[in-house]
Amino acid sequence: MNDAGDPSQPSDGANQSGFDLGTAPDAAKPYRVLARKYRPSSFEDLIGQEAMVRTVSNAFETGRIPQAWILTGVRGVGKTTTARILARALNYAKPDGSVKGPTIHMPDLGVHCQAIMESRHMDVLEMDAASHTGVDDVRQINDSVRYAPASARYKVYIIDEVHMLSTAAFNAFLKTLEEPPEHAKFVFATTEIRKVPITVLSRCQRFDLRRVEADVLMKHLGNIATKEGVEVEPEALGIIARAAEGSVRDSLSLFDQAIAHAAGNVKADAVRQMLGLADRTRVIDLFDSLARGDLASAFTEFRAQYDVGADPVVVLSDLAEFVNFVTRVKAIPATADNVAFGETERVRAREFAAKLSMRVLSRMWQMLLKGIAEVQTATRPAAAAEMVLVRIAYVADLPTPDEAIRMMIENGGGAAPATSGSAASSPSRGAPASAMSAMPSSAPVRAPQGAPRADLAARPQMAAPAGNAAPALRITSFPQLIALAGEKRDIMTKSALEADVRLVRIEDGQLEIAMEPKAQRALITDLPRKLELWTGRRWTVIISNEAGQPTVRSQNELARSEHQRTAEADPRVQEVLARFPGTKVIEVRRLAAEVPVATGEDPIETSDSDDD
Repeated sequence: MNDAGDPSQPSDGANQSGFDLGTAPDAAKPYRVLARKYRPSSFEDLIGQEAMVRTVSNAFETGRIPQAWILTGVRGVGKTTTARILARALNYAKPDGSVKGPTIHMPDLGVHCQAIMESRHMDVLEMDAASHTGVDDVRQINDSVRYAPASARYKVYIIDEVHMLSTAAFNAFLKTLEEPPEHAKFVFATTEIRKVPITVLSRCQRFDLRRVEADVLMKHLGNIATKEGVEVEPEALGIIARAAEGSVRDSLSLFDQAIAHAAGNVKADAVRQMLGLADRTRVIDLFDSLARGDLASAFTEFRAQYDVGADPVVVLSDLAEFVNFVTRVKAIPATADNVAFGETERVRAREFAAKLSMRVLSRMWQMLLKGIAEVQTATRPAAAAEMVLVRIAYVADLPTPDEAIRMMIENGGGAAPATSGSAASSPSRGAPASAMSAMPSSAPVRAPQGAPRADLAARPQMAAPAGNAAPALRITSFPQLIALAGEKRDIMTKSALEADVRLVRIEDGQLEIAMEPKAQRALITDLPRKLELWTGRRWTVIISNEAGQPTVRSQNELARSEHQRTAEADPRVQEVLARFPGTKVIEVRRLAAEVPVATGEDPIETSDSDDD
């Protein structure tokens, strides 16, 4: 609802009373823009404001008419137009005197209608509060309100942008607004309802004029196009309706501009070019490339749009709008039935909504929202927009944190990050052996010096209980000790044992080691305490002067190099390397079926990847 009404009764042209009725313009009459030509003149002409019309209708029919109304809403939804219709309804009268009071039924022009709708009736006073903000302007209203209307039934004061009045002016208004004469009515309009004092709001009946839905605007524009004899594509109407963002006046102004721009049939491509919008089909193709993580295709599509004049900010904004549309379709499938969107958009949105998760869509929205702000302030918008696309494409197929944790657990006990020394998952010292054996091993352990390259998943063993004594955890090898640190989710200790410690000898309850020069000395004081906590027995940790075995990490690197040399010497591998120049062996892994089962020794881990 706004500066637009039923195209069957436009306010242009003239009848016997001189009121505009929408006849076609001719050479003797200047052109009137659509926003003025199709301005509503009655409640029947208003669109999208059914709740307000129903309330006013019931109030008029029952005689419960307040002394003041306040109309609020965004620009272009029809606040001033509604105020004039209210003034006309309050003062509607026919020359024969058949209408005795206010009414919403105004099929014909009454005695005062033309003058009221043209803002020249002496009893309907309009004031722009943006230019009349002072207390003196309100004092003039207070002085004049005492006098009876000259010819109409009521004196009606229409004050536009009432929030612009000063504090003193509002205070001067309060007494008159609370107890006005019976012949006076006030209609206020504002776009900033929060700036109006609560003392004024409490004295008015408030109406929040809502934005008009895009499909309603499309129908309205289509009716006007028919009356104007203009051919227009439905998709073009949808673009204009969405660009208007619920404002009828904006939609009519854009439609007026589109008619002039097209100089004939109004096509969707012409409207996009006029508004500087990207092709919706190409925006969807760009979205598809990003969702698949195809960065090369996304770059190509973005550059193609940029080369034909699309603004990088507009491209990302349209992309964000489509992400929002897909998200709404996923949450509420009926959203895809909105005719304000093109057929291609609705079909593709259903497809994406079925394939993409809500988390992925939400992540894309957040990255676009942040990226648009970056592009707006960047010195090179196109380059900044491409970097936004890089971020989106590279995280397109990444799992969310909870999905990553679930995948790690399902793939054999991958551990979530934990702080050093955390004992949150430690079992009690008296835990049964069955419970201990069920605990997952979070990290493989390296083979001792001289062993072939293979990770050892050595699990610590429970000592057999003597009688009814509580069992204690028995550690007999260095790989078991590293495996225990992994099971306890102590990543820092596990890493230090692998990289900074050279084993000299180990017995149950005693560990003799040599330290790398870069090792943290705090490990010597922390390790006995942690071992006692984990195993249920006291441990002695000794620093030896002997060189000891190489560190587990160096053993792994040596074994990996040996595996790589062995693999490169294999004739089959050499044949592959010769057939594909530039190819090289990066990593060698053992298959599970090829791993021998060790008897009486630590079992062998099937993974050959390095945990360093």
